[in-house]
Amino acid sequence: MARDHRWALITGATGGLGRAFAGSLARRGYDLVLTARNGDALEAMAADLRSRHGGQVIVNVADLAEPEACLQLKQAIDARGIVIETLVANAGYGIQGRLVARPREAELGMVEVNVRALTDLTHLFARDMAERGGGHILLVASTAAYQPIPGYAVYAASKAYVLAFGHALHRELARRKVVVTVTCPGPTETPFWERAGHRLNRMASAVLMTPDAVAEISLDALYAARSSVVPGLANRLITLSTRLLPRSLLALGASYFMSNSK
Repeated sequence: MARDHRWALITGATGGLGRAFAGSLARRGYDLVLTARNGDALEAMAADLRSRHGGQVIVNVADLAEPEACLQLKQAIDARGIVIETLVANAGYGIQGRLVARPREAELGMVEVNVRALTDLTHLFARDMAERGGGHILLVASTAAYQPIPGYAVYAASKAYVLAFGHALHRELARRKVVVTVTCPGPTETPFWERAGHRLNRMASAVLMTPDAVAEISLDALYAARSSVVPGLANRLITLSTRLLPRSLLALGASYFMSNSK
């Protein structure tokens, strides 16, 4: 595929979904800017993508939990003369456990990355896209956005923010030809669960999707200018049920669905 030097930025690039988004965008002809905290993992990933797809891949090590990290990332990209056509705001994480049993810093850290950093990055790059009159932004939420989840209270709430934020921006930026799409994956085969300290039970394991499948469905929705997408039929049925049931019952059901495997 001939390349026209369209650039995509992927945050949280070294995780399972980040790698899948990078591969899919490279196959679609994009040059890539990858960012994550682990510089060695980023460099190895970049070398592999260059060898497989032949495009340009630039890495930028950043911890988006740091207050000025998003601005510094934007400045570093601007200094290279790179114009980001597609932003994939994928960085985020969850930790399982009851709020009062977990350290304050751990809970606030999720808010910093999942909410503040995502908002900051979107603001920085959406403004440029709006001034140019075009661009694409994919915000990675979760099916957790549709329901309260005991044991993942802060994580689910942070993803609910992403879903509402993205739907609003989809309408706000449409006249400027900037597409904002929210993807809400369900359980996916990524390191998320290990980091969260969670062993999936049989119910959750039964609907596991591969990162590649989630990435392809999500990017197809983005470039079709959809406001949101829930990858996977089972996940779509689950989210549909959240519109019909009271939140108290949703919280009870979610506590069983997301309980640890024995």
